[in-house]
Amino acid sequence: MITFVDTNDLPNDDTGDLAGPVAPGADLLDLARRHAARPADWPLAPRFDPRERWYHRLAAAAGHEIWLLTWLPGQGTDLHDHGGCAGAFVVVSGQLTEAIVTTPPGTDRARLVGTVLARGGGRRFGTRHIHQITNSGTRPAVSVHAYRPALKTMTRYRLDTGTLRVAAVDRAGAQW
Repeated sequence: MITFVDTNDLPNDDTGDLAGPVAPGADLLDLARRHAARPADWPLAPRFDPRERWYHRLAAAAGHEIWLLTWLPGQGTDLHDHGGCAGAFVVVSGQLTEAIVTTPPGTDRARLVGTVLARGGGRRFGTRHIHQITNSGTRPAVSVHAYRPALKTMTRYRLDTGTLRVAAVDRAGAQW
């Protein structure tokens, strides 16, 4: 079960190093927003696949990479991390629900807390962030994601009766 909260009630988990080679003081959410604002500069138009989410790397440079993702209604990710990378994403069109794992005070049972992000909404996150993203809306969605450094692994998790367990570790070049 996912509990929904207002976006402003969640802490902005930006514990990762967000400064880097892109520009002094630039953060990943700003970088994702800049790429999202220039769809004419994307090397291809977004595509939608009825079987699975579609994704394409838009850019890669020393220290970061940018991805374009599309989501049909009902499509989403497993719970996952980004292999020690900091990141950010912005919703270009449609809406996405981000669910994060939290453990309420006074309990040792983890649960998912969801936040709906509409067009223009974004989120930055640190190196230990675990989340699940789903298009729970009725229209297709497009998002742009930025990671620092470039993704090498992603660990997928399952939440089993309040306990977070590793389901698999995916590697760049093998699973994506």
